[in-house]
Amino acid sequence: MPPLSADRYVAEIEAGTAGLAEIVAEHDQGMPIPTCPEWTLRQLVTHVGRAHRWAAEITRTRSAEFIPFREVPDGKLPADPAAQRAWLRAGAARVVGAVRAAGSDLVWSFAGPVPAGFWLRRMAHETLVHRADAQLAAGGEPEPVIDAEVAADAIDEWLMLLAGGIVGDAGERARALPAGAGLHVHATDDGLGGRGEWMIRHEGGGLTVEPGHGKGDAALAGPAASLLLVLMRRRPVPDPAVTVHGDGAVVAGWLAGTAF
Repeated sequence: MPPLSADRYVAEIEAGTAGLAEIVAEHDQGMPIPTCPEWTLRQLVTHVGRAHRWAAEITRTRSAEFIPFREVPDGKLPADPAAQRAWLRAGAARVVGAVRAAGSDLVWSFAGPVPAGFWLRRMAHETLVHRADAQLAAGGEPEPVIDAEVAADAIDEWLMLLAGGIVGDAGERARALPAGAGLHVHATDDGLGGRGEWMIRHEGGGLTVEPGHGKGDAALAGPAASLLLVLMRRRPVPDPAVTVHGDGAVVAGWLAGTAF
C-alpha cells in the first residue's frame, strides 16, 4: 500500500510531539502508563525524544549500520519541565530536518537500506501510538482522536513489519495465527477506499499480509483508529467500536502473539 505524503508524516510527528509536550506540562512525571506497564510518563517521553534523535542520527550520518539507541547525542531528558517540552520539540525538528536534507539517500533500517523517508513514516507512527499511551494514562478523551487515513497507514506499516519478520522473532510472530488460518482486518471508515482492508495468513511457516478483502477464520472490523488501538493492544477486545466475526480464539491468539 503506498505511504502517505512526507508532509503528512511531518504534520503527524509535530502534532503528536506537541500533544505529548502538553501532557508533560499538566501531569506528574511519575504517572504510570498502563498500556506500557513498565513505564512512567517520564520514561515514555524519554523514549520518544530519544527515538526521534536516533532516527535523525541514522539519517544525518547516512548510516549503513545500526546505531545503539543509548549512544545518540542529546538523549537525556532535562530535569526542568519547561526544558523537557523544548527537548521534545527539538527532537521532532531534528528528525524532520535530517530526512529532508537526506532526500532519497539510502540509510540503515530494520529491513535493510531504505530511502531516508522511511524514518518519517516510522517516527510518525511511533509518536502517534505513544501519544495515545500518554492520553489514555492521563484520562482525557475516552479514545485518542486519530485521523482514519493515518490510522490505516499505521496499521498497514505494523502488519508489514510483522509479516517481514522485522518486529520480534519471525517464527514466534507466525505462531500468532494457527498454521493455515487467516484473519481479516477491515477499517469501516468512509473514504478509505482500498486503504482499509488486509488479509493476514499463516502459510508455509510464515505470515503473509495482502491489502484488500478476503475470507478467513476470523475478522476484526471497526473504525481505523479503534482497530489500530486494538491491534497495538492499547484497547482490549471486546471494544465497543470493534466487532469480532468468526472464531474469537483466532483474534485472541493474534493479539497475544503480536505485542508492540
